[in-house]
Amino acid sequence: MVRRKRKNTVPVLITGMLVIIFLVIVGAIAVSALSWVRGMLARPGIASGLPASSGPSENVKYQFGQVLPTWTGTKRVTVLLLGIDERSQETGPFRTDTMMLLTLDPTTKMAGVLSIPRDLWVPIPGYGEGRINTAHFLGDLYKHTGGGPMLARETVEYNLGVPIDFHVRLNFQAFVSLVNMIGGVDIYVEKEIYDPTYPDYAYGYDPLYIEAGWHHFDGEMALKYARTRHSSSDFDRARRQQQVMSAILEKVTNIGLLPDLAKKAPEIYKMLEASVQTDMALDQMLALANLATEVDRSTIRYGVIDQTCTQQWVTADGAQVLIPLRDRMREVRDYVFAADVLTPAPGQGNTAQSGITPTPEVATISVLNGTARAGLAGMTSDYLKAQGLDVTAVGNADRQDYAQSVVVMNRDKQFTAARIASLLHLPATAVVRGTDSGAAQDITVILGNDYAGPPQD
Repeated sequence: MVRRKRKNTVPVLITGMLVIIFLVIVGAIAVSALSWVRGMLARPGIASGLPASSGPSENVKYQFGQVLPTWTGTKRVTVLLLGIDERSQETGPFRTDTMMLLTLDPTTKMAGVLSIPRDLWVPIPGYGEGRINTAHFLGDLYKHTGGGPMLARETVEYNLGVPIDFHVRLNFQAFVSLVNMIGGVDIYVEKEIYDPTYPDYAYGYDPLYIEAGWHHFDGEMALKYARTRHSSSDFDRARRQQQVMSAILEKVTNIGLLPDLAKKAPEIYKMLEASVQTDMALDQMLALANLATEVDRSTIRYGVIDQTCTQQWVTADGAQVLIPLRDRMREVRDYVFAADVLTPAPGQGNTAQSGITPTPEVATISVLNGTARAGLAGMTSDYLKAQGLDVTAVGNADRQDYAQSVVVMNRDKQFTAARIASLLHLPATAVVRGTDSGAAQDITVILGNDYAGPPQD
């Protein structure tokens, strides 16, 4: 009997898994990741599992003589990302430590990320009420159809009123390994972090201290920064997780990184095979990657179900949980899932175009020049005013050698801060929380040397 030689599908599989972890997480990574996909598919034998073509078709794209599937649906695509604290000495079931909804509208090319706090006290379909992070645990424990990921998915759908198409579950070691494989990430830490009780992997403590300012984190430190919540809330933790995801996006979209990643494809695949579970098929991954090439990364909307959407409560068992304020939670959900490109101007709505009730937000803004380019703050101020923003102060920063621009929220004005970053074509990581609650303006924009200037008409 002649044994058939097994086809080498590792590069295609790892491409798809990276699309899930890096592309889908932020909705628009594939501009560069797809270049890697194309390079992989250009190699003989790699594309054997993809559809053949005898001529032009609206359902495929041709790159380097190979075919990539195209996303043909018009319905919004939403993915539930589940991070579990799985340790080598444990067998589960596990609660989810991180829950995010990742969404992409094929028609408008709008993408969004919504973080869900693990202590949210909600109905879990078929299992009474509990913390939302226990849904995955109960699904695995009681062998719910589809297991923990499916019960977590049903719980989020029931409580947020959004249909979910796919899920991705990964453990934290997968996250650490992936960040290390891209050479770490650059993160701006808004204020000093000291967590003497940060947990280690053996049920003890691994004290954590991080100074304020810019840092280059390897995978382990990026995980610690994203997970710690000592001296801060779970809401701050959710924002840090989004900040880390955005930093991953910045790193992965560096085209110079892709050849090195390609060399590590077998190693990455081996790690992901044991650490990631998803119900997304390979052709769906690649088609979604194709779709995401059309997303403007600066328009990605980030939202957190935070203290404005919840109320603290103590259960009869003494557990401290968060009761959802459903009207407010719906507003944040609708902001992230908005179909239109425009963010409402302060105090104004946009219900005619979006079909939602936006969150009104009045915010005062100061624009400061942190470079040696004369007139930069004035030009930027004029541009932001023309977009309906309330700029009340313009001047020079404390120094003129800022390398990176920052949008400092002196008060919680996250929607306006995100809009400023988008208008000025700054990365989402440029938005940071300030420590001066007595500042005259709600938001301080410091323009750095990375800023090219206001868009020209």
